[in-house]
Parts: sequence; C-alpha cells; structure tokens
Amino acid sequence: FGSAIFSVNQHLQFLPTQPRVLDGSCSILKCYLSCLCCRCCLQIHCETAVDVCSSWNQSREPEQQYSQEIFDALVMRFEAPDARNRWDSPLFTIQKDDTLPFQAINDAIFHRKAPPPNQSTLNQPLSSTNFLYELDRVTQEMLMAILNAQKTSVPGDQITVPGTKVKIELTRILHMAELRKLRRQFISYTKMHPTENIGQIANMFVQYINRSLH
Repeated sequence: FGSAIFSVNQHLQFLPTQPRVLDGSCSILKCYLSCLCCRCCLQIHCETAVDVCSSWNQSREPEQQYSQEIFDALVMRFEAPDARNRWDSPLFTIQKDDTLPFQAINDAIFHRKAPPPNQSTLNQPLSSTNFLYELDRVTQEMLMAILNAQKTSVPGDQITVPGTKVKIELTRILHMAELRKLRRQFISYTKMHPTENIGQIANMFVQYINRSLH
C-alpha cells in the first residue's frame, strides 16, 4: 500500500482536467483508486440484488461466465460504497432500471467544491539528496556510538552521544537488532517530515530513542 501512495502522489500532478472513468471493480486497484477518489472522482454504484446478478451471469456465453465458486466469492468480498466515507463521496446509487441523474453527476464533477486535502492526498515534501545522505550517515554513526557507550554503562546511566545535546536515558541495554529497528523507524518518519536544520538530526534521533524506551 505504501508503494501505491507513493505512486498516487507522483501521478496526481499529471491528472488531466478532463473527466475520466476509472473502473474500480478490480480489487488489486482498490487502494490506489481510493486515494485518487479523495482528489478527483465520484462513484456511481448500481445496486443490484444478488439473484439478479447471478441470472445475468448465467445468461452470458459459457466461456464468459464466472464459475459459481468465483461468483460466490465476489459477492462475499464486495463492499458496498458508503456516502459517509470520504473516499466514496460523492456517491450516486441507482437501480438497474433507473435513468442516470446526468445533471447531478455533471454538477458533482464540474461545480462541487473540492474536499480539503489530508495526509493521504497531500504530496509528501521532497528531501534533498544531501539531507538523505546525512540522515543515513548520522544515524548509523550514532548506533555505533551507543553500542560502544553501553560497554561501560549500566541501566540507569545517561549516555552522551557525540554531536548531541540530549542524553540517552538508558533504562535497559539496547541490542543491535533493536537499535537497527529504531533507526529504520526514525528514518522512515523523518523522510516524511524532514527538518530544514540537518544539524538537529542527531538530537531528534536521541529524543526518538528516549520516547521509545519509555
């Protein structure tokens, strides 16, 4: 899903202003299309009884029919859209014999006010190559410094790491596997919320470790 979000954020800037129809019936694309719907789509849901859908399926050419097993699985997994959900709105629900409300659909596409952006639809800030390099270098050096400092420390001590003003409150011994996990989590978070002051990376990492230990 994370890859889908990254791709959506890249593709949103290239979306055309003309209307486009996206078929959301493929479950593989569901998360991707949900993100796009938050920005630029509406949904038209044809509410049809299961027995009617089954009859339609049976009336197709044999080679085009779903097997009963697959049909039942599709019915079980189907989630009807809900207009109360941001990603399902605006939603038009029609019956099989209804006439499409073309004017309302037109108004929803061209005249409705765009929903306010949120974290899922905002483009993430781009980090400079230098920032990413420093983030990786500083956190790796700090890991080694913490491991070395622990050799002469016991739980309860405060460890001073070079390049930081904040001390690590050592409540217990931190092993390499846990430090690497904390480093990966910190890097992932910091890439999404980069700081303009590269010199603060070390202090931020220490603060992150302290919060994780309490």
